[in-house]
Amino acid sequence: MKNWIKTKNNERLDLALIPVLPVYELREEIIELKKRPIAFFGKDWGKGYVRLFVVLADDEQGELLVSSTIFDATMREYESITQVIPAFHMFEREFYEQFGIKPLNHPWLKPVRHKQNDYEFFEMEGEEVHEVAVGPIHAGVIEPGHFRFMCHGESVYHLEIMLGYQNRGVENLMLEAPSNQLAESIAGDSVIAYNTAYSQVMEALREIKISNKAELIRKAALEMERIAIHIGDMGAISGDIAYSMGAAVFGVTRTLVINTLLEWSGSRFARGLVTVGGVNFDLPQSLIKSTLKTLDKVETDVVRMTKTMLKNSTVMSRLEKTGTVSAERAEEIGLVGMAARASGYPLDSRFDFQDKWVAELELKQKKFKAKGDVNSRFKIRYKEIKQSISMVRKILAKLEEFANEEILTSSCVAYKKDSFVVSIVEGWRGEVVHVGMTDGFGNLSCYKIKDPSFNNWYGLALAVRNNGISDFPLCNKSFNLSYAGFDL
Repeated sequence: MKNWIKTKNNERLDLALIPVLPVYELREEIIELKKRPIAFFGKDWGKGYVRLFVVLADDEQGELLVSSTIFDATMREYESITQVIPAFHMFEREFYEQFGIKPLNHPWLKPVRHKQNDYEFFEMEGEEVHEVAVGPIHAGVIEPGHFRFMCHGESVYHLEIMLGYQNRGVENLMLEAPSNQLAESIAGDSVIAYNTAYSQVMEALREIKISNKAELIRKAALEMERIAIHIGDMGAISGDIAYSMGAAVFGVTRTLVINTLLEWSGSRFARGLVTVGGVNFDLPQSLIKSTLKTLDKVETDVVRMTKTMLKNSTVMSRLEKTGTVSAERAEEIGLVGMAARASGYPLDSRFDFQDKWVAELELKQKKFKAKGDVNSRFKIRYKEIKQSISMVRKILAKLEEFANEEILTSSCVAYKKDSFVVSIVEGWRGEVVHVGMTDGFGNLSCYKIKDPSFNNWYGLALAVRNNGISDFPLCNKSFNLSYAGFDL
C-alpha cells in the first residue's frame, strides 16, 4: 500500500503526500486492489503535463485510497482499466474526452457529454430488427436526453443513452465563483446532498469545525430530502402503471414533507439551509414538535398506501420481474446508491463512511432482500422512507442536548495550501462526490463533481434489455436518474 495514501471522508490531505506512479504500475495496482472507483480525473499540471488522480473506496474499512500518475506531452495513451474492471468505463471515457489521453482497448470509447454530432450509435442487422429513437426533446416536462432502442418486435435488445445536451461548465464555475447557491443548483432534486458535499469540502480546506447542532440539522435535512423524493418517485411509478390512487396519495404525502422543509428554511427544497460553516436556520422546539407530528402522519399514510398497492395483482404483474439488474452485474458496472441496494449490492456511504452520529445515535444499516427489478426499486424506497423517518426522530431528539450552540461558525478563513479533500454524501439517489484541491498559493485549483447518475445510467440501459419497449418509462422512473447532475 506504499503507493497509495489513505484518507477519510471530509479529511484534508497534503497534496505532496499523494504518490505519483508510472501509469502501467498504477493500472496494475488498481487491478490488484479490487476497490471501486470514487473519482478518476485529470488536472492540467502545466507545460503539457496532465496529472491523473485516482480515488478508490475501501467500503469495508471506511477509508479512501488516493494515488496518481503524470502524462507528459508525448504520453497520450495507456492500457485501459475498463477491460478488466468494467466499473471504470465512464471514468476513462470522461478522462479521454477532457484530455485526449486514450485508454487503449477500451470496449466502448464514446463521447460522454460532447460531440453529439459525431456520435456513432451501436447498430444491429437483421430483417426484423428496427430502431426506435426517443428525444432529446421529450413530450413531458423532462430534461434533454436521447434514447436509441434496438428492437425485435416489441422486445428491446439494447438501449443506448446519449446525454450531454445541457453542459453548464459547473466545475469551471466552481473555480471562478464557488458558492452554496451554485452547489445547490447543480441537481435541483438533491439540494441538501450537493450543498452538504460542497460545504464539507470548503470547511475541510479551511479547517472550519462546525457545531454539533449544525451537523445534526444537516443530517436531518438530508433524510427529509430522501423521504420527500422517494415518496414522489413512488407516486410517479404508480402513475406509470395507471394506479391513480397511489399516484394521488403519494403525491399529497410528498407535499407534507417538502412543506415542512419550507417551514425549516423558506424553500420547499431547502435551498439556503446549508452553508459553509453550518446552517442558516435553527430549529426551535415548536418546529421540531410540528415536524414530528407531520412525520407520524407521513409514515402512517405511506405504510397504508404501500401495503394496499402491493396486494394488487395488477400492480405486481407490472412491477415484478421488470427491468432486472442482478447483484453481480450491479457490482461489475459500478452501480451506486438506491439502485445498487435494490439489486442486492449494499453500498451506503452513510454507513460505509460513517460520521460520529451513526454510532452515537445507534443508527443501523438495514439490508433488504432485493431482486434488482422495478418491484425492488419501489420497495427499497418504501423501506428507506421508514428508515429515514426513524433517523430523523432520533436526530431531532438529540438536538435538545445542543440547544445553546451556535448554528454558524465564521467562515472568513483562507484555504490551506496544497490540499486535497474528498467529500462523499449519500443523497437519495446514491453517493454525491465532490473533490476540491488548492495550489501552493492557497487558491482553489481544481473542483471535481460526480453525481450517482454518472454510475447508474448504464444500469438503466441494461435493465431494459429483453423487456418490452413499453416497459421503458416504468424502468426509467424506477431509476429516476439526473440529466443535470450527469451533464454538469
